Amino acid sequence: MVLLNSVLFLIVLHIVSSKSIKDNEPFFGQPEQIHLSYGHDPSLMIVTWVTLNEVNDSVVEYGQLDMLDKRSTGNVSIFQDSGSEQRREYIHRVVLHNLIPGQKYFYHCGCDDYGWSPLFWFTAMRNDSDFVVRMAVYGDMGKDNAQSMARLQEETQLGHFDLILHVGDMAYDMNSDNARYGDQYMNSIESIAAYIPYMTCPGNHENAYNFSQYVAKFSMPSSYNTYGGDANHFYSFNVGPVHVISFSTEFYYYLQYGFEQIINQYHWIEQDLKEANKPENRAKQPWIITMAHKPMYCSNNNDDECLFANGYIFIRVGLPFIQAFGFEQLFAQYGVDLEFWAHEHSYERLWPVYNMTVYNGTKGAYIDPDAPVHIVTGSAGCNERHDPFGVPRPWTAFQNSDYGYTRMNVYNSSHLYLEQVSDDQGGKVIDSMWLIKSKHGPYSYV
Repeated sequence: MVLLNSVLFLIVLHIVSSKSIKDNEPFFGQPEQIHLSYGHDPSLMIVTWVTLNEVNDSVVEYGQLDMLDKRSTGNVSIFQDSGSEQRREYIHRVVLHNLIPGQKYFYHCGCDDYGWSPLFWFTAMRNDSDFVVRMAVYGDMGKDNAQSMARLQEETQLGHFDLILHVGDMAYDMNSDNARYGDQYMNSIESIAAYIPYMTCPGNHENAYNFSQYVAKFSMPSSYNTYGGDANHFYSFNVGPVHVISFSTEFYYYLQYGFEQIINQYHWIEQDLKEANKPENRAKQPWIITMAHKPMYCSNNNDDECLFANGYIFIRVGLPFIQAFGFEQLFAQYGVDLEFWAHEHSYERLWPVYNMTVYNGTKGAYIDPDAPVHIVTGSAGCNERHDPFGVPRPWTAFQNSDYGYTRMNVYNSSHLYLEQVSDDQGGKVIDSMWLIKSKHGPYSYV
């Protein structure tokens, strides 16, 4: 009997192992790593996901009131990681068109043959500027030691945010273990990013293989209706009264990938700022906010760039010797209001500063400052832990090394509120700031 059972087991095992890959694909063809991002106008939403086996259909079914009566199709691209296993993944992108502004939609993604994701929902962006925009902002959140993850997941599910700004450095690192770190990280943020747009910029921890994981897996908006590529490195979008510009500081530090990318990005940002400052556009989106990874100013003592008073000088004043393609003067010339940075694993709020000079500021409130305000928010949690502070600089208004993230509400054309949440202290707000402006535009010294 034992011999008969063994023979039967071997026969069954042979039948199972002889099944074609096609028979096993429905399990591996399930959608995962699902996330949203804004398109280039409010009527669009981009849904991106991954399958681990080849699936050639990319479909999103969506609708209102739990009725999935609309159906959009997209495209799939093959991403091959450059690690030793040369793993392949299949990246699916679908753009949802003609969304009703402010309407809540339910959706799932996948296809009939290989299965569907769970049911998610999102709210389409309103197409006016007269509403409060609520964001969570942070950088440097890894797969391990992601201290802020649980609170961000809960607050997203409770509807506290309209979108996320992730200011570079994710997973630590997405290419690790033949890109499995990236897969695990993207699955962990699905409970955030499948419900609200997850807007990103690259950091130094995305640099492997010419930022290939970052370019492949995120879909940032482009006016040319293409997603990925340069659009993931630098782009802009409008939401309510805010014009957001995202760009890459890493072009300045990984020159092996090409010098021309610095020039292309700089000229693109200059043109974008000119367009944003046209009177009719600045009236609709008076706030201009930037995000990029390495900060112009910081006060940490773990990094030579912070120990020198001029900070990350390449970003601030441009490349050495030629002193070209720096952003501080450009941002002042076009009246950028607020600049988000990360990279340092801490939180620092600066007084309004230009050329290492502080331009007025009142404790607890910044009223018509004559320089941009900088926020460094890189404390969401990663395996590199904290970055300690050195001696406060003249521009330092507040600094803290607790794990945490930033919340920001833009109320209208004149009032913006920002606060820092400490995960070490159970979600306590440890810092806050009102930025109040009666007018927006170039500062007096440029």
